[in-house]
Amino acid sequence: MAISIPVLETERLILRAHRVDDFKEFAAMWADERVTRYTIGKPATHEESWSRLLRDAGHWTVLGFGFWAVEEKASGKYAGEVGFLDLLRNIRPSLAGMPEIGWILTPELHGKGYATEAARAALVWGDENLKCSRTSCIVNSDNTASLRVAKKVGYGAPVSTTYKDQPVVILFR
Repeated sequence: MAISIPVLETERLILRAHRVDDFKEFAAMWADERVTRYTIGKPATHEESWSRLLRDAGHWTVLGFGFWAVEEKASGKYAGEVGFLDLLRNIRPSLAGMPEIGWILTPELHGKGYATEAARAALVWGDENLKCSRTSCIVNSDNTASLRVAKKVGYGAPVSTTYKDQPVVILFR
């Protein structure tokens, strides 16, 4: 069953469905230690990135939400991804039934406010379309930049915990 993934636009970004043509930049982003240091812990292989891209696309078909590819309007460049997921994480407190927002940008675009801009657009869509009253996000305790983004887009009530032996903070909105 094909699902139509909405296109969202902000002042500087386009949030759209992932395309096979994105894979080169997608895989390069997930292979970069600056991206993976606070997320998956180590650079992803080509195969792992391909599985991640397919997982991101599959969320839309199975759950009706997922990640968008983020494109910079001015250049047309792949900039990263943002969106909602449900990974059935084995974490306490439980996030069962609560979509989790996430954002990842290519390193050359860090520090430009794109993560906040993209997350705000995703949240507007989520407020109108998700069938839940709360969402969450998980941020590595040392990732001060993402903790700032989470706060800017309305996440609070932090709970410190561990996930896969790493200190993380779960925030709620």
